[in-house]
Amino acid sequence: MTAASTSLAPTVLLKDEIDQVTQFYDLIINFFANYSFQLIGALIIFLIGYWFAGKIGRWVLTLCEKQKLDITLSRFIANTAKMLIVVMITIIALGKLGISVTPFIAAIGAVSLGAGLALQGLLANYAAGFNIILIRPFVVGDTITVQGVKGVVEEVLLAYTILRDEDDVKIMIPNKHIVGEVLHNSNNDSLLELSVGIAYHHNPLEVIKLLEETFTQLSFVSKARKPQIGIDEFADSAINIAIRLWTPTANFYEAKYQAYKAIYLTLEKENITIPFPQRDIHWIKPEKQR
Repeated sequence: MTAASTSLAPTVLLKDEIDQVTQFYDLIINFFANYSFQLIGALIIFLIGYWFAGKIGRWVLTLCEKQKLDITLSRFIANTAKMLIVVMITIIALGKLGISVTPFIAAIGAVSLGAGLALQGLLANYAAGFNIILIRPFVVGDTITVQGVKGVVEEVLLAYTILRDEDDVKIMIPNKHIVGEVLHNSNNDSLLELSVGIAYHHNPLEVIKLLEETFTQLSFVSKARKPQIGIDEFADSAINIAIRLWTPTANFYEAKYQAYKAIYLTLEKENITIPFPQRDIHWIKPEKQR
């Protein structure tokens, strides 16, 4: 190889690169020259459509709130309406550019089939979440017990439901573990069951009346449901009085401690004895042998 041919090689490569850049530049110029108005029109259509979709979404949310629908269901309907309008506007904008959406729909279908097989568990959660939002076995603010977990519903999402207990612990339950299971829903309150024993020489009916008056004055007792107080058992050492009352779930244990305090103070004030376990033993002396 001669020195002249060696020096010409970089020049040829540089010329090829310049030609490629020039061709790419001409291609861009031709594209914008031919499709600039279509591109601007498609962008305008998309922006106006997106703004319109947001307006529709907010209008649907306001309409649902006026109809006093659950907030989770209202947001889901509003977001779904907005998403459908955005999809339609996108199809119209692509059509403005002369792009057919049929191949995209076919590709999305194929990808969705493969993703569905790979993500069966996740899709099951979404299907269950959709079922919860439509059927509404519970709403935000309800107290539910499911799979041995209890808490106040804070938010219902498509994939999972968020509960929060009195200790301010956030509990996330996959929706597939809620749908089809035994579900306890006590609305805003939880049942608090208490018991206290009184001595047999006291009149249990009078004690029940005293406790009824006491619990009607306590602020943490639900006013929607009247407390239930009655004789639970005639035990060996005491007459057991059972108390069943409803209290907000968020302060369940605090209400329990305050309720026992109120019981103790009421019984102490009226000199009512809370007995401890007792057993009478009779000693029989053996007869003297003759």
